[in-house]
Amino acid sequence: MAAAKSNTNWFAVGISIAVVVVLVALGGLVVFLNNQASDPGTAPQSAIVNEETGAITFGEGETQVDTFVDFMCPICGDFEDAYGEQLQTAAANDEITLNLHPISILDRYSQNTEYSSRAAASVYCVAAEAPDSALDYFNLLFENQPAENTAGLTDDELAALADQVGAGSAADCIADGTYMRFVASQTNEHDIQGTPTVEVDGERIENSEIASRFATILG
Repeated sequence: MAAAKSNTNWFAVGISIAVVVVLVALGGLVVFLNNQASDPGTAPQSAIVNEETGAITFGEGETQVDTFVDFMCPICGDFEDAYGEQLQTAAANDEITLNLHPISILDRYSQNTEYSSRAAASVYCVAAEAPDSALDYFNLLFENQPAENTAGLTDDELAALADQVGAGSAADCIADGTYMRFVASQTNEHDIQGTPTVEVDGERIENSEIASRFATILG
């Protein structure tokens, strides 16, 4: 008896295998992109950076004051003018612990240069490379704060400001954008929707309450 003729459609089988391969590849790509999006990036290693909260910390007072600032934010500049010196003096005297959080929500206002992210990342560069200069650099960024809807400072200008406060060693880190992904992860992790955002002993307070709460804390 003659063997039955095979009806296998090898062309269809080949197409099916190709489709499966493509779907597997696309699935892998989606996983990779999702991992990239959620990757917190390189965390700065420094005695003044809190590993758990990402804050750049000054002072050892019992009261914890956390401020979340964007270096393109004009209201943050006003906040620093009003309270920055008082908070930093209180931290220096160990009356409070001041936790500074450089974050980024205003990149859209810097003509596609990502100034908010670059400036925030540069502060972490200085904190990691020259921690004794970090607070001076933080203040210098606000003294040289660009207006919204401008390109902001270039990386070279940020590095020059760092060098001005004795943190020239941070230049390569600034140019490489080493901590930009870390800044993005911190912004998301702390759910920052507006700046400045202030917390006292872990309690997020309304901007309308800042003056009265600080009056109590700072005396």
